[in-house]
Amino acid sequence: MKAGLFECDHVKEVYRDEHGDYADMFVQLFPELEWRFYDVCNGVLPSNLDECDVYFATGSYKSVYDQEDWIEELKETVRAIAQQDKYFVGFCFGHQLLGEAMGGKVRKSSRGWCVGVHEFDLLEHEPWMNPFQDQLNLLMMCQDQVLELPPDATVLASADKCPVGIFRVGTKMLGIQGHPEYTKAYDRLLLEMRVDRIGQETVQIGRQSFEKDVHQETIRNWILRFIGYLPVESQSA
Repeated sequence: MKAGLFECDHVKEVYRDEHGDYADMFVQLFPELEWRFYDVCNGVLPSNLDECDVYFATGSYKSVYDQEDWIEELKETVRAIAQQDKYFVGFCFGHQLLGEAMGGKVRKSSRGWCVGVHEFDLLEHEPWMNPFQDQLNLLMMCQDQVLELPPDATVLASADKCPVGIFRVGTKMLGIQGHPEYTKAYDRLLLEMRVDRIGQETVQIGRQSFEKDVHQETIRNWILRFIGYLPVESQSA
């Protein structure tokens, strides 16, 4: 399966030897996919959406409501993906991008930053969520959230501080507010770099949360089933 990655940001060069760039994180998470990379934050978009079967979008230090040409062009591309009935999966900024592009609203949450490991309750049991579990732990690093859902959207997972944790638009577009591609080490690095922005109390809660398990393999396999790479019946619930 050919997968395209919309690179909406890059890891700071000084940290790439240890953590890799975001493209490296996606390849490590989904090594079975045949990857093609689009440096969209520097103006590179697919010339033809048939270049790939599924498109992913990374996180970003930008906000999807920032008035920048590449963000507006990427929203148009997401709408074109929907029109062509292709798969799309967005993480963090990519999740918010899906919400805004398809008619929802994204803003800074009144609850502040979500950092570290967050526990999400599953609200729906979809066939590709196999084997199913009632709760999913994901790494987080965000202050923007989807506050209004687009039409034809279903919330699949929710947390107290992040009501729209995972949502689906139609049958082929998926948004995940967390960072399944991150390691705890990289999430911790970002946390320590942003103490002044996030606030000492929230940072301390984030530090303590790293003691919890992260269900990276679960969400990885769910996504592979969602996009049709793995059959939904390959494991029993």
